[in-house]
Order: sequence, then C-alpha cells, then structure tokens
Amino acid sequence: MRNNNTKRFVVIVDWLLDLPLWTTVLLAALAFLAGFVSAIAGGGGMIVLPALLWLGVPPLNALATNKFQSVFGTLSSTINFFRKGHIEGEGLKTSLLCAFIAAIVGSVLVQFIPTQLLSQFIPYLLIALVLYMLMSPSLNDEDRPAKLKKPVFDALCINGIGFYGGLFGPGIGSFFAVALASLRGFNMRKATAHTKPLVLTVNFTSMIVFVFAGQMLWGLAIIMAVAQFAGARLGSNLVISKGSKLIKPMMISITLILALRMIFDGA
Repeated sequence: MRNNNTKRFVVIVDWLLDLPLWTTVLLAALAFLAGFVSAIAGGGGMIVLPALLWLGVPPLNALATNKFQSVFGTLSSTINFFRKGHIEGEGLKTSLLCAFIAAIVGSVLVQFIPTQLLSQFIPYLLIALVLYMLMSPSLNDEDRPAKLKKPVFDALCINGIGFYGGLFGPGIGSFFAVALASLRGFNMRKATAHTKPLVLTVNFTSMIVFVFAGQMLWGLAIIMAVAQFAGARLGSNLVISKGSKLIKPMMISITLILALRMIFDGA
C-alpha cells in the first residue's frame, strides 16, 4: 500500500515539474477569475475544472486540486464579508454544524449509489432555480420577514442543501443564497455573504477526503489557491458595493450556464 502511494506521489510530482510556465500562469489566471466569479455568484469550478482536465490532469487529481483552490477562494470572501460586518455570527455555528454533518453523509453515500440518474436530473433543477430567480420579488436589496424560523430552516434547508453538496454539488451556492433570501428574509447582499461560510464548510469536508486519498497536486493547488484568494477578495468587495444589481443577474447567468453545460455533457 505504501509503495503504491509513493509511486502515485512521484507521478504527480513529475507531472507538475513538467508543466510549462505558460500553463501554470494560465491556470493561476483562471483561478483568479474563478475566485472573482464564485464570490459573487458561485460556479467557479466550471471555469477551473474543465481547464485542468483539458490539460490532461487525471480526473481525481483535477477534482482534488480544484476543490483545494476553491476552498481558499471561499475562505477569502468569507473573511472579507465577516470583517466588514455582513455575516452575523449569532446562530451561525448551528448552521455550519448542520452543513458539516449533512455533507459528510452525502460524501459517504455517493460512494455507494449510482449517480447517473442524479446527474441527468440536476440540470433541470438548476433551470427551475433560474426561473424562480427571474420571477421572485424577494431577491433584492431589501430585508423581508422570515418565513421559516431558524431551527426549522436549518433542519430542512441547511441539512438538505448540505447533503446535496456532499452528494453531488453543482449550484450549491445559488441554492443556499436563494433559500436564505426567500425563506429567511435576507437581502441578496446579506444572503450571498452568509452563503460563503456554508459553502466553505461543505467544500472543506470534501477537500479533506481528497487530501487523505492522496489525490492532491500540491504545488499547482497552492499556486491556484493564492490566485483564488485574491480574486475572491475583489469579487466580495463588489458584492458589498453593488448588491443585487450585480449579484442577481450574475447568479442567474452562472446557474443557467452550469445547467446547459451539464445537459450538453450528458447528451
């Protein structure tokens, strides 16, 4: 077992050292863009992951590296939102705990069930989410009365979306943001800010699984993580200054593109 892990590590290091400089620069630039986009609307993975696969990175290594660098982008926007007072610390611990446990359950369960049917169903769920965002009057810069109390919201929505994130994951940030705005009455700026620590919890859980599985391309992952961190800081500052005028159209566009890409890939 140890010999197999050693061989895998040597192959990964060899691949990284053979990367041309332009490839590393390109991936760092894409990570910066992904961090910027994710801080506003989520979906940065659909920028980075296809690029890694196109460059010939093995799928599991690509997934692991993408997850690692995206975690640092989400961490950057979370810190920025928190420091500028757009995340309420009170009650957040229970939401994060629910997201963490649900993500673990989803991550474990996905190893034992076929995901083909799920991958065919999700794009249409994302399109339904886009239609809701287009028609809903609640996705704006005004706070509204909550429709669900926090314990009920955590039990139903945080657990449900966290489980989905561990099980499959596309569009998780949009689901959290729309749920917070529609059911907890948050304005879009506040909903987007509170989405980040929840997504961070779910993605960090998945990242740990990849780390222990030995699938990480550490050199590339660290370079891209730094770029993601910077891009997310810029994107989160724009969320704070622009609000729903920026968030809503970008979230609709990203979610729709993600859905169409999944339909195209499955065709």
